[in-house]
Amino acid sequence: MKAVKNLMQSGVEDGVFPGGVLLVADKGQVVLLEAFGRARLMPERPMTTDTVFDLASLTKPLATTVSLMILVQQAMLRLDQTLASAIPDFSNTDKQDITVSQLLSHTSGVPDYRPYYETLVNVPSSERKSSLKNLLLNESLVHEPGKDCLYSDLGFLILAWLVEIVTQKSLDRFVEDAVYTPLKLKTLFFVPLNVPKGGRSHAYAATQYSAWRGKIVDGEVHDENAYALGGVAGHAGLFGTAHDVYILLRELLNAYLCEQNTGLFHQNMVKAFFKRHSDVGSWALGFDTPTMPDSSSGHYFSDQSVGHLGFTGTSFWMDLEKGAVVILFTNRIHPTGQNQRIKDFRPVLHDTVMEAISRYRVTK
Repeated sequence: MKAVKNLMQSGVEDGVFPGGVLLVADKGQVVLLEAFGRARLMPERPMTTDTVFDLASLTKPLATTVSLMILVQQAMLRLDQTLASAIPDFSNTDKQDITVSQLLSHTSGVPDYRPYYETLVNVPSSERKSSLKNLLLNESLVHEPGKDCLYSDLGFLILAWLVEIVTQKSLDRFVEDAVYTPLKLKTLFFVPLNVPKGGRSHAYAATQYSAWRGKIVDGEVHDENAYALGGVAGHAGLFGTAHDVYILLRELLNAYLCEQNTGLFHQNMVKAFFKRHSDVGSWALGFDTPTMPDSSSGHYFSDQSVGHLGFTGTSFWMDLEKGAVVILFTNRIHPTGQNQRIKDFRPVLHDTVMEAISRYRVTK
């Protein structure tokens, strides 16, 4: 793994990111877990393998999607269920016939993004969730459901609403009770803004300077819409370490392969969520799949792979066929989100890792 470590160090030195944590696992064994660079620039704080990252859009697969897996397994929801039948407020809207699977696969026709925070920050915090629901109800579709693919934060805001309707719990409480606690995950959690640092004392990776918050964001969610909602949302708000994210991914992978696991996820359910359900787009249900030739996963991950990217510089890719898992967490938007060099770095890193795994298997 020397070439992999050298590449990560070059990423720091060349300004791709101030710091990062890389975890590589091969067939259930962690073969590399190492930290590089700094978690914060001023005051300077070193990156460690225990650093907690704002996972940004990894919230979608690792919180909202796994919650829905559990609910479908328990027959509390169906993937083909329509919004109108699940959330009656959507009846008699243009979104009434959207299915759960279309929301998960980003084929619902719901817009990709709206700066809802600009409205929500002017509403009392106790009324913001209700205000958000009205905003979502009044959005117009950008295409007919199922006809095209548009990656959508708004779709996952609706899915979080769905989880809360069905479970009568907030998304963060439900996923912790149903998934994180059974797997003994101590460093995978939301950070509600009404509790300082979520009541947890951890070293966080700093993110971007926020002009309207007047500070470097550190230990609270970067995403503006999630921030306005109090730190908990279906599209963003999850924080975690590479180690605990790996434990969750390993549980999903082992369930998919029907290998040793806790039984929390059923094989048929994981297979259903890891499969593309539409001819448009690259998305399975809540997870992305490689799109060649320019996938962030590089050239060596098989077609039977799932992954996701996060705006803050986080990502994971998991090869279901080869049994390889790569978790790359960086603070690439610290202190500015203008740094886009991670886009070129990711595929090179993944290729270097997969080449190293091939050599590792030969010498093992």
